[in-house]
Amino acid sequence: MHVTTEAKDIVEVRRYTAGLIGPSLEMDEVVKDGGRIKTISPPGCWGPMITPKFVGGHEVSWPVTVEGAKVGDAIAITIEQVSVRSLATSSGTMITKAAAFGDDPFVDKKCPGCGTLWPESRLEGTGKQAVRCAKCGAECSAFEFEEGYTIAFDDDRVVGVTVDQRVAHDFALRAREVAALPAESEQHPILIYEPHTIPGTLARLRPFIGNIGTIPSKDMPDSHNAGDFGSFLIGASHKYAMTEQELVEHRTDGHLDCDAVREGAVLIVPVKVDGGGIYIGDSHANQGDGELSLHTTDITADVQVKVDVLKDMSLAGPVLLPVADDLPWIARPFSAEERERGRKLAERYGVRLSGTVAPVQFIGTAATINEATDNAIEHAASMLGISQAQVRNRCTISGGVEIARLPGAVQLTMLVPLDDLDRVGLGGLVRQQYALAE
Repeated sequence: MHVTTEAKDIVEVRRYTAGLIGPSLEMDEVVKDGGRIKTISPPGCWGPMITPKFVGGHEVSWPVTVEGAKVGDAIAITIEQVSVRSLATSSGTMITKAAAFGDDPFVDKKCPGCGTLWPESRLEGTGKQAVRCAKCGAECSAFEFEEGYTIAFDDDRVVGVTVDQRVAHDFALRAREVAALPAESEQHPILIYEPHTIPGTLARLRPFIGNIGTIPSKDMPDSHNAGDFGSFLIGASHKYAMTEQELVEHRTDGHLDCDAVREGAVLIVPVKVDGGGIYIGDSHANQGDGELSLHTTDITADVQVKVDVLKDMSLAGPVLLPVADDLPWIARPFSAEERERGRKLAERYGVRLSGTVAPVQFIGTAATINEATDNAIEHAASMLGISQAQVRNRCTISGGVEIARLPGAVQLTMLVPLDDLDRVGLGGLVRQQYALAE
């Protein structure tokens, strides 16, 4: 890979992949270490899912090289802005159409009429039959709703309310405008399906980024860059198939659907190709823990992040420093009063209170929630150089595990001694994130 572009303080990305991420995408923009990346992020999930030529379930920004980032480093991504552009979106639980794909409806799509793989398509009218093969005219999307809804947002993007059939149809007629799709986006807007169950339901909005990080070291569908979705690549018959060992080796776990990856959070990610290749996509207006329907409120969003290279920090998976309010109560930094109570209690029993601790979330992904939790525990133990038993004990009495996404993406929160964080190179970032004194 040869990049000759001069490094910039700010890189603005208006180019998107069609569901693929990896080393084959030539990174033609370079951002300085400490610089910023801005993009208009198109919706993930449903729009790309019903666009047959896409090889993954998202439409993410073209990857950007970070100056000085090498394999074996890490990159701290500080999320400075996630602003909702869309006026409304559609989502819901899904069913698949067996004739429109091979092994995986997110990846190896085909036309049921002429058999063309990853066919070009056009829209005819609205509704679930609207996506048509450009070659033979057959309806060719791989997905439809089991039960779906359309949700409109208020002007300040504070709340949303689900609408009825009349409004959903109006939105479908001007779907690209309502979705606020950037001109360069190639997806079919999911609003054309006009789903309209549960009208009148009120929801709070708090936007976040569902898929963000560095590119994997082997090409893969963007939605499958994680241990749970990625497991569908193992032994598949299509060209993006991997072995289990390859998935572990190459993935960077960018697709987390973790609602704590929002403005103010810091996501620290591994570098598996020189330059890192920062990409951004799959933003959502809101989500409850677990994303129980497997999909949530896909949006177009204005996103800005700051990137800082952390040299010689080999990560097994992402580490998250959430906004303080998003931390579990039991794992928040101790107040001065709590520390003093602890000091007196330790003194009573003749032990010395340990030094200052600070919260860190270790991300784990795997085919199931239990396996994802084990994955996060392994990451924590490996990075900190302690036993898995100690990780389990610390997380039980002063931490915990939260479900980002079913079937297998978790956040393992742990209060870690600052001395240990200093030793592995995270102490400064953690102090800054939680305003901790020495």
